[in-house]
Amino acid sequence: MAANIFDYKGRHAHFIGIGGSSMSGLAGYLKQLGYEVSGSDRTKSHKTEHLEEKGITVTIGHDAKNVRGADIVIYSAAIAPDNPERAEAARLHIPQIERCDLIGDLMAGHRFAVGVSGTHGKTTTTSMLAQAFLSAGADPTIHIGGELDFIGGSTRAGDGRDFIVEACEYRESFLQFRPTVAIVLNIDEDHLDYYRDIDHIEEAFAKYVAIVPEDGWCVAWGDDPRARRVCLNAKCNHMTYGLGPDNMLRPENLRYDAQGFASFTAVLNGERLGDFHIGVAAECNMLDALAVICVCHIRGLDMAKVADALHSFVGAHRRFELTGVTDGVRCYTDYGHNPAEIKNALRIASLQPHRTLWSVWQPHTYSRTKTLFDQFVETFDVADRLLITDIMGAREADPGDINSGMLLEPIRARGVDAHWTPSFDDTEAYLRAHWQPGDIMISHGCGDIDLLNEQIALHGDTKKE
Repeated sequence: MAANIFDYKGRHAHFIGIGGSSMSGLAGYLKQLGYEVSGSDRTKSHKTEHLEEKGITVTIGHDAKNVRGADIVIYSAAIAPDNPERAEAARLHIPQIERCDLIGDLMAGHRFAVGVSGTHGKTTTTSMLAQAFLSAGADPTIHIGGELDFIGGSTRAGDGRDFIVEACEYRESFLQFRPTVAIVLNIDEDHLDYYRDIDHIEEAFAKYVAIVPEDGWCVAWGDDPRARRVCLNAKCNHMTYGLGPDNMLRPENLRYDAQGFASFTAVLNGERLGDFHIGVAAECNMLDALAVICVCHIRGLDMAKVADALHSFVGAHRRFELTGVTDGVRCYTDYGHNPAEIKNALRIASLQPHRTLWSVWQPHTYSRTKTLFDQFVETFDVADRLLITDIMGAREADPGDINSGMLLEPIRARGVDAHWTPSFDDTEAYLRAHWQPGDIMISHGCGDIDLLNEQIALHGDTKKE
């Protein structure tokens, strides 16, 4: 029988890979709940520093000795069984819990447990939902894969009724969750190092929605045929949203201002729920807001307060985040790392007043770069100039058959001025030599590309607006 985290309340929990966006939040949460917490990671980061400020011991580097004395070990799907700490925990018979099993344990028992799934938009939607619930007077437990200033980080402890969490499909990890409400934002190609094809991905989402009890809900973007099919085939209640006439929740009188901010009246099966003006730009964020409105309606929250929350929502960190203005250039960073997400970020950037739109992309994993190569080639058409750094391998070894330079010619053939700037130093030097006041720069990727923005701010005459 698998270990349950609550069997170890007040004891020593050790996190392998504690600096990850989700793992760091969970570590802080267990600390709040009274556990003794320690952890290790390959590199020092802002997240590891913040954990140390909370009294959590963090060791840089993985070593067998790090787990000695722990009562339970928590690891993520990216940590292989031959990791020295996992191997030592196995030798010492220390119970181990994968990150998603831990989240499943934490979700259990909540009457209204929302798992936000989808290939794109999970962090933004989870953050919107968190802000809407809190603004409307609910007291949810929250776990976000990014950081939201509104809750002071990525994780928040609530009163035990509501639980809001991102549900990632990587290696079918969301199948360990226990939602009573499953959101399916979209179903697209990604993680093809695990999934054989898009049909396999859809099958995983169907299995995820099947976890929801019959009196629970599936909420899905009805204009995505795969998300709609998964939703309508579920055994639980369902609600679809979108622009198409056959959706249950639709935005009527939809309009966008010059910067791409949406306003509309939300209408559910002919019933007007209220007027909304969304505080983040572009259609993708408007659609995420529709998902939030659906869930808040199911939960019975005050729609006027939900509308206020969505109007004041400014986004989570690393989701089209303005990091500063250097040399008169507005610098943004965005976590998007697959074609659809990068296109959305570029679309938002293109709506802002600018001279030249610079896109700086750090490809994430060799397998994703290879399997989505043709889609990436078509991703940057909106950008005026593109700089591509070296691929960040993350959990993967370099196979030797793919590199960033291979993308240049096919992207240039589409009319984009593309260059390979391998390191952050190379990238910064190229930008400073060529950009001009009034330009916009946006960096993309789920690796450490945000450090480029920090580096630029550190070295230049930068102001934060």
